[in-house]
Amino acid sequence: MTLPAPETQIVTSWKVACDGDPARGLGHPRVWLAIPRDTGWIDCGYCDKRFEIDRARAHEDH
Repeated sequence: MTLPAPETQIVTSWKVACDGDPARGLGHPRVWLAIPRDTGWIDCGYCDKRFEIDRARAHEDH
């Protein structure tokens, strides 16, 4: 059984940075994550926040 991600953020970039939520005291070291094209989402290994790509508005990263 898998649990849903605690938070999901829709993004338009295939590479995203996550540093938790320092405003709520839930910060962690910044990590860069690459969203796999086959799944369209990735979870942060620190805080489990899910980043999901908006394929209709996604742009290529440089």
